[in-house]
Amino acid sequence: MENPTVGELTPPDRTLMGPGPSEVHPRVLRAMSTPLVGHLDPSFIDIMNEVQDLLRYTFRTENQWTIPVSGTGSASMEAAIGNLVEPGDTMLVPTNGYFGGRMESMAKRAGGEVVHVDAPWGEPLDPADVQVAFEEHQPDIFGFIHAETSTGVVQPGVSELTNIAHDHDAYVIADSVTSLGGVELKVDEWDIDVAYSGPQKCLSCPPGASPLTLNDRAMEKVLSREQSPRSWYLDLSLLEGYWGEDRAYHHTAPITNVYALREALRLVSEEGIESRWERHRDVAGALKAGVEAMGLEMNAPEEYWLPSLNAVRVPNGVTDTDITSYLLDQYDLEIATGLGDLDGEIFRIGCMGYSARPETVSYLVSALGDALREHGADVDVEAGLAATSEALGN
Repeated sequence: MENPTVGELTPPDRTLMGPGPSEVHPRVLRAMSTPLVGHLDPSFIDIMNEVQDLLRYTFRTENQWTIPVSGTGSASMEAAIGNLVEPGDTMLVPTNGYFGGRMESMAKRAGGEVVHVDAPWGEPLDPADVQVAFEEHQPDIFGFIHAETSTGVVQPGVSELTNIAHDHDAYVIADSVTSLGGVELKVDEWDIDVAYSGPQKCLSCPPGASPLTLNDRAMEKVLSREQSPRSWYLDLSLLEGYWGEDRAYHHTAPITNVYALREALRLVSEEGIESRWERHRDVAGALKAGVEAMGLEMNAPEEYWLPSLNAVRVPNGVTDTDITSYLLDQYDLEIATGLGDLDGEIFRIGCMGYSARPETVSYLVSALGDALREHGADVDVEAGLAATSEALGN
């Protein structure tokens, strides 16, 4: 067998405005180029402590059990569901987006029974429907998506949902993959038992070390299980030995990814979490103003609009993939098409973390307008650019 001939790595320099990953802050990239230390090195133990403190700040929680899971956001999702759901437990999951379906799949693999609370794609859960589902099924665990990446909808009134669940002695798991660090999220104040996220969205960090937080009540359930979770790697009772006080070996942590997450979270702390929420609202608001002035329609109503993920309806006479391909080819700009029930119906445009800047939004509106006009859509590009500029204060 001949030696493979592989050239130098030269990936394209994209502007990332899809549902994730977002653009990585230069400081985070620099942090990833620093020297490795061992995963039990005393200096790395200090870094672990700092990451946990920064995660607590970003989640708005005092939870002791706040860690980065070694893996992508789906790993923290599976750690949450696979540890909390025991064989025979019933989990209530939503049907109003793609990631409710992923919750269902993971709960079933953990040995749980799954029941549903229904809502159309593009709408949040109605607390009245959640109440009815609890009275009918009496679930042990309730999962919901705080920011649904597939529909561009943010779930309002989270405390109403958690109150219903706790009135029935159920545990609450919140998917905050597209909200942590970009959209208002208050784990303690909203009485969320478990929340998980990914670093590649509003934290603008490469995937590889994914945030997870559990309160004492949830961790007590995990530690009192009669059967071990089906995943050894994601077993929180074992991870406790590494991320808890003992700092005992469990696995080799992705050291460079932990460096990256630390720097990304340091940027959150420097900006201030409330200011960061406000920046996302303002900059994404300019994007929204531009596409609407251009003649396009948002998928989510104003009251449920998710600033970090803008779902824009594909206009008549245009094929979604033609537009996304044109943007990649002509502008090195990435946005995404729809998933599931909204496949072919929407563009998913991220405005997250380091990508949530005036210059990237202006570039996006200009490029999208050109792509749509080039493919025959009836759009007013100049009006869109003017509205974006005005919203940005230019």
